[in-house]
Amino acid sequence: MPPKRPSTGGQKGESSVRRPSAAGRPSTAGPSGRKSGVARRSDVQPGDPIPRGKKRRYRPGTLALKEIRRYQNNTDLLMAKLPFARLVREIALQFRPHNEEMRWQSQAIQALQESAEAFLVHLFEDTNLCAIHAKRVTIMQKDIQLARRIRGVWGGAGWI
Repeated sequence: MPPKRPSTGGQKGESSVRRPSAAGRPSTAGPSGRKSGVARRSDVQPGDPIPRGKKRRYRPGTLALKEIRRYQNNTDLLMAKLPFARLVREIALQFRPHNEEMRWQSQAIQALQESAEAFLVHLFEDTNLCAIHAKRVTIMQKDIQLARRIRGVWGGAGWI
């Protein structure tokens, strides 16, 4: 006969409340005796679709901050090159007599696109400052109008 264990109910620092054993808990198993929702290897047939987990759900604002960091760290052009080139050529036609076609070097169009994007970035920076001054975080059309009015007639990039 094994020796009896000493009781721990009266020792200092321990409570005398007994915890329920696993046998006393209600079963979570379904009628077949196994937990529902858990697939065994034998249940999976060849050709069955692979179960995908839930799509990751980011907290509000996390993806916006991630996108801001991504665009601040690269120097690539953001506007598509071909639509911008078509726009430049279309505007240039208005200044030529008799609708004569102008020939453009690719570096000339690229330089125009660089300066146009720099202008827009600086305009949006000023617009954001106008929105913050109005105690808002969302930019509005009136912020762009105010930024352009403050810049003056030429509306240059200012610091470039």
